[in-house]
Amino acid sequence: MILSFVRRLALAAPLAALVFVSGHARADDVQDAAKLLKAGQHQQALEKVNKALAAKPKDPQARFLKGLIYAEQGNPKEASEIFLKLTQDYPDLPEPYNNLAVLYAAQGQYEKARAALEQSIRTHPSYATAYENLGDVYAKLASQAYDKALQIDSANAGAKNKLALVRELVGGKSIVVAQKEPAKPVEPAKPVEPAKPTAEPSRPVPPVAAVTPSPAPRPAPEKPAAKKAGAESEVLEAVHAWAKAWSAKNVDAYLASYAKDFHTPKGESRDDWAKGRRQRIAAPKSISVSVDSPKVSMTPDGHANVTFRQGYRSDVIKSSGRKTLVMVKSEGRWLIQQEKVN
Repeated sequence: MILSFVRRLALAAPLAALVFVSGHARADDVQDAAKLLKAGQHQQALEKVNKALAAKPKDPQARFLKGLIYAEQGNPKEASEIFLKLTQDYPDLPEPYNNLAVLYAAQGQYEKARAALEQSIRTHPSYATAYENLGDVYAKLASQAYDKALQIDSANAGAKNKLALVRELVGGKSIVVAQKEPAKPVEPAKPVEPAKPTAEPSRPVPPVAAVTPSPAPRPAPEKPAAKKAGAESEVLEAVHAWAKAWSAKNVDAYLASYAKDFHTPKGESRDDWAKGRRQRIAAPKSISVSVDSPKVSMTPDGHANVTFRQGYRSDVIKSSGRKTLVMVKSEGRWLIQQEKVN
């Protein structure tokens, strides 16, 4: 299982820490490359970086940026080589150690990731990103240790509960999608009143035929975009209600957020899964669950995918990670059909 922070933080190490050496490279090319990388134009960014490195091959900022580009392109071997060489040439910079650790973790090399993160913190004791990553690596190592304990003693209930908590928390915050207000239906036009005949006092006027009222137009059909926005709003309400019930340790309301055909994580029956969830929610004294920056996407088959960063805090453990809920509408309610840890 790959830790949730691997992909996100591989590209998140700030370039600001390397600005002090930017005078050693063609700053214009490096800055342009950074903008192109942010815009997702990886190949163009790589060409700009290579241009800067052709002039100054040892420039740390350009090399660091090239490592980020390789990581974004899915070339971990090349990215790792760059970050490793940077740690050797510039051992006082914390960012290369951090990104190297992220790439190690992606390959399941958690001990090497731990060592790299600890070195990153030694070079920069206030580097929050490295601390967060180190916590996630420790959680993964703990998961492996609990798993080993259960292999030796399968009846160890304490290890079972701790393993379940860690596995849940190491997995499953994104850009908020602006929710548009549902389009209001067009109000029917009022009937036209019959024209009143006018008369002059001095002479009679022939009667005037009444004007037949025009038929009221039917309300305009709701546009697909408005329907989609309304559905997304309903989906988000359901997700927040699920998190609220979990935080309140209201197990009945929490379990009611799941569809009858919910795909359980290990393929167990829904009853067995629900029993395990009751035990794990009851175990901590307090729980706080946050749904940060949720992003909703509707599928052609009527499902909704909600991706967000889940924050979890209890008196036992604290963690965060990306999660996706696959939602389905049943009997007027949006329910969770599947949970995916990204």
